[in-house]
Amino acid sequence: MTEERRKFIKIRGANEHNLKNIDLEIPRNELVVMTGLSGSGKSSLAFDTIYAEGQRRYMESLSSYARQFLGQMEKPDVESIEGLSPAISIDQKSTNRNPRSTVGTVTEIYDYFRLLYARIGIPHCPKCGREIKKQTVDQMVDQIMDMPERTKIQLLAPVVKGRKGEHVKLLEKARRSGFVRVKIDGNIYDLSEEIKLEKNIKHLIEIVVDRLVVKPGIEKRLADSIETVLGLSDGLLVVEVIGGELLTFSSSYACPDCGISMEEIEPRSFSFNNPFGACPDCFGLGYKMEFDEELMIPDKSLSLAEGAIQVMGWQSCTDPSSFTYGILKALSQEYSFDLTTPYQELSEDIQNVLLYGTDGREVQVHYKGQRGEGVYAVAFEGLIKNCERRYRETGSDTMKQEYETFMRITPCRACRGQRLKPGSLAVTVCDKNIYDVTNQSVRDLQVFLNGMTLTRQQLLIGDQILKEIRARISFLMDVGLDYLSLTRATGTLSGGEAQRIRLATQIGSGLVGVAYILDEPSIGLHQRDNDKLLNTLRHLRDLGNSVIVVEHDEDTMRAADYVVDIGPGAGEHGGQVVAAGTAEELMKNPQSVTGA
Repeated sequence: MTEERRKFIKIRGANEHNLKNIDLEIPRNELVVMTGLSGSGKSSLAFDTIYAEGQRRYMESLSSYARQFLGQMEKPDVESIEGLSPAISIDQKSTNRNPRSTVGTVTEIYDYFRLLYARIGIPHCPKCGREIKKQTVDQMVDQIMDMPERTKIQLLAPVVKGRKGEHVKLLEKARRSGFVRVKIDGNIYDLSEEIKLEKNIKHLIEIVVDRLVVKPGIEKRLADSIETVLGLSDGLLVVEVIGGELLTFSSSYACPDCGISMEEIEPRSFSFNNPFGACPDCFGLGYKMEFDEELMIPDKSLSLAEGAIQVMGWQSCTDPSSFTYGILKALSQEYSFDLTTPYQELSEDIQNVLLYGTDGREVQVHYKGQRGEGVYAVAFEGLIKNCERRYRETGSDTMKQEYETFMRITPCRACRGQRLKPGSLAVTVCDKNIYDVTNQSVRDLQVFLNGMTLTRQQLLIGDQILKEIRARISFLMDVGLDYLSLTRATGTLSGGEAQRIRLATQIGSGLVGVAYILDEPSIGLHQRDNDKLLNTLRHLRDLGNSVIVVEHDEDTMRAADYVVDIGPGAGEHGGQVVAAGTAEELMKNPQSVTGA
């Protein structure tokens, strides 16, 4: 390729959508703005021609194995394009609407925070807040010996936790080492039998090292067995009380006061998208959909007999021949209230029975159905439990949607919207847990990071991670997103915000020789933030990239190295290059509406 051809992206015969056989040369490694009326063909040229062809050619260069996962790309309607780089599109439709996705996860800053907390975080007891240190074998023996005498226990060594595979060699090694039993996914197996595991399912494998009855005199054997377990499972011991609870001990972290042991801290312990870190109540979403009394019983001045209960399946309770009426009638007799009393005048205890059930106490329901008459003993589960069960069991989407009209989204009570397990939230760096740190605005987070006081060892371990975090935070500041927090859900972002987040991520990647194509990134920006955005675009260009921006904003056009004015009208009246050149050249061109 000659030096001259290397400097330009040369487009010949572009006819995509309403483009009229456009021939155009765009300078490479410059900031280029494409402007014109809405519908004039700017996006057709930038996205549907230049980006589509750049993307297609890059994918053609990949192996056939990689291409089978990417699908086929259509060739745009253009005769030829020369001097094209691999293209990255940053448009407004690229927001991830997944409820699990946050600003921190899409910019990957949260991944660095997970690593930071796993490596230099100080664990505390989730119950009493005391700093947790590692447990010794003697402490474990003392705690087990405190159990009631004659308690039957077995000592388990968790050797595989949540890993796929058949684990044939591991089981064979355990058998050769003299162990007799193994517990896999909750079931006990004899190691002498053939054990076939499903290859693509994550397994929990625990070797049964010893079975004991708690009584004086077993301390020596118990200590030896614990040593064996810790050697097999990297310092983790599970004590299963036969027919009862599981106790976890760790030669790494445990609270001596509360007896709470924590698992080894890993980056995944801080991921709300992973069962190892997510709050078990809301599964890491931070909120739950729950049935609401206000929606189920909207008019509390009505009595139960008048149909105060509006939720599905209970509207029939006004009909004396229905089973639901029979249940309410039985409850009224058992708890001495009247079905004709307005709901709001019923005592709080009666309202609780109706909403949350009889707590196992049975009532005698008289019911006459098609198959005859009878008296049935029913332990009423309560309106809310009843609806939750029906909602869970129904296979119909229509029914699910109907039930959801009686539900409200409320922050999860267990994690208070923080998405993580108590153990993960009890790990701190500079006295703040990972949620407190990432829930600050980016501006406050930058101040916090710059003012951190760490021990010499923490600095030694965390210096490189902190360097990456600070760099990415400064990119978010550069694109004017200093008011967002890393916990903000991406589904709540505007198109402009989502686009600028992707911009910040791209600056962080530091790629060169790429064609970046942006769609009106200045949308919704204050003038001050617009200047920050322009500096970001210039920075991308100065790294050695071609930056093509579809834009109406005057400041962006004045800052551009080259402006292409598409028009003159919209739709079939557009699709032509009216003028091209610097902003000054456009202003001198009488044909350019933009220049004027």
